[in-house]
Amino acid sequence: MGYHKTTITRGTLGETSKIQEELDELKDAAAQGCKILELCELADLVGAIQAYLVNHHPTNKLADLEQMATLTTSAFKDGTRT
Repeated sequence: MGYHKTTITRGTLGETSKIQEELDELKDAAAQGCKILELCELADLVGAIQAYLVNHHPTNKLADLEQMATLTTSAFKDGTRT
């Protein structure tokens, strides 16, 4: 089965199905307790998100998502979100 112990449904690059595939692979890597494989899957997840942005939100970049994530973290820290 290669690296993974569970059956993973393959997705299409640039679509949500690929993001789901990489997330499923990350969950499998975590269940195996393999930290290096987890990091590889996180990198693949970032790549799948980048491809999704190119296909569906071509004027946005990962930096835009990072900016929003920072705002969300701030909102949790200051109690605006719980």
